[in-house]
Amino acid sequence: MRILKAIATASLLLASSTIPSWAQAQGVTPANVPVSEPRRVLSLDARAMPLGGTFKTLQYWQAYKARFITNTGRVVDTANDLISHSEGQGYAMLLAVAANDRPTFDRIWTWTRANLMVRDDQLMAWRWSPNHRPGVSDMNNASDGDILVAWALAEAGELWADVSYYIAGRRIAVEVGRKLVLFKAQQGALLLPAVNGFSAGERPDGPVVNLSYYVFPAFARLYLVAPELDWNGLTQTGLDLMKAARFGPQSLPTEWISIRDNGIKPADGFPAQFSYNSIRIPLYMAWAGVGDWDSYAPFYAWSTRKRGSVAAIEVSSGREVEQLGEAGYSSIAALLSCAIDQAPIPANLRATRDADNYYPTTLHMMALLAVQMRYAACLRN
Repeated sequence: MRILKAIATASLLLASSTIPSWAQAQGVTPANVPVSEPRRVLSLDARAMPLGGTFKTLQYWQAYKARFITNTGRVVDTANDLISHSEGQGYAMLLAVAANDRPTFDRIWTWTRANLMVRDDQLMAWRWSPNHRPGVSDMNNASDGDILVAWALAEAGELWADVSYYIAGRRIAVEVGRKLVLFKAQQGALLLPAVNGFSAGERPDGPVVNLSYYVFPAFARLYLVAPELDWNGLTQTGLDLMKAARFGPQSLPTEWISIRDNGIKPADGFPAQFSYNSIRIPLYMAWAGVGDWDSYAPFYAWSTRKRGSVAAIEVSSGREVEQLGEAGYSSIAALLSCAIDQAPIPANLRATRDADNYYPTTLHMMALLAVQMRYAACLRN
């Protein structure tokens, strides 16, 4: 009952398009969206949905396993020196639950536990390299990786009725709340990207956040293992920040954002771009069914500017700095058109491509999973 009440409360909160007072002080209003896009009323379904067994195109999962998951359970980033990271392990664990593939899930979780859970807390070292001994050379964590793994464990506990998964997921989720979320910040619940390096005490422009680390569909389900934490508040703060972090002519957020003294701007020392990380923001919103038109408008305009392709953007000028040519990136644009326009997923994006690397293929799998879970009508034609 507590979980159902929390979900109902979240639905009421997310229906509001109110801009918080701290964002209004920065000149952010609901009208601060691309003027070429007329305002719409969206019919999104923000109910929390179980993940287990929802991925129906199992041939793509089998191909994904063969290409990116070793026999020991290590997920290989093929475009990044063949490293592994907590994010990749988490994505693969989620896909294994969605495909109802417990042997593969256990293999991935065993490798993750043995090789990344080497810190003195319940979080994971974010990176493992086959070219280093030991494989972990940086003990810092990545909060999105921790969240993805905790979510996968929560889903596994429910699907396979195994309390050990719940316990493991709870340990990680509670540690995320304890070490990575600033619940009493003026802006709401701020999610730090890592334990070290991003706080107000460590950076002149801190705290610094990355909005693509707000994994909205995870927040709706982590009540399964840590109901005492304010996951609704984390979701609402993420949506509020997206309406405040609108930079340049396309009103897009940068990858890394400074929130200092009630101000918000691109963080120092990082390229001021909407790029590989931040394209996950609309993926997570649409997957969770959260937000309103003002939340989606800049991303929708970005995704429809060139039909069939998307690009990384220099936010200050609105200039395209790189074409994101692999199909997995375009699948996010297709998901947005599905969620907003009820447009069918194009035939060429209904299957993953063998030529794509790990990251775009993973985004493609996540987009297909989101469609199968929440927007099945976009696959009927």
